[in-house]
Amino acid sequence: MRAENVLPAGSWDPAREVDRVLIDFDRRHRRRILLATEGGSEMLLDLPLPARLRHGDGLRLDDGGVVRVCAKPEPLLEIHAHDEGDLVRIAWHLGNRHLPVQLFGNRIRIRADHVIEEMVEGLGGHVDTIEAPFDPEPGAYAGGHQHHHHDDDDANDHHG
Repeated sequence: MRAENVLPAGSWDPAREVDRVLIDFDRRHRRRILLATEGGSEMLLDLPLPARLRHGDGLRLDDGGVVRVCAKPEPLLEIHAHDEGDLVRIAWHLGNRHLPVQLFGNRIRIRADHVIEEMVEGLGGHVDTIEAPFDPEPGAYAGGHQHHHHDDDDANDHHG
């Protein structure tokens, strides 16, 4: 199987789905990579330019089928604070360190890091260690104008 096009999440017909790939955050920014599908096949992703694959994107195969991209659960820290001002200050410090973050309104997810966890707690935040898919914000310089909705009751969460 070979895919040369990425179909943004929500833009393709789920009836065309023929398989899925489960990929962690580090491996979802690619141009060319050989991927193992959940169905046991191999698929070559061969894009003209590097792309950041998002949870729910589709990889269009030469035959018209689509392989769904699924964000692989990984160890994360879920940050919250009792005071909204504390959460904003924590977000500023995370951004100042150029850390990828996933925003959920009243909580922030980052990749597990004990040094950052201590910093967050020192700033008045609370941290829960979880296992969940990580699909951070693309960043201000990622190109394109994208809107992403994050549901607070994400069905893909796997709290640990």
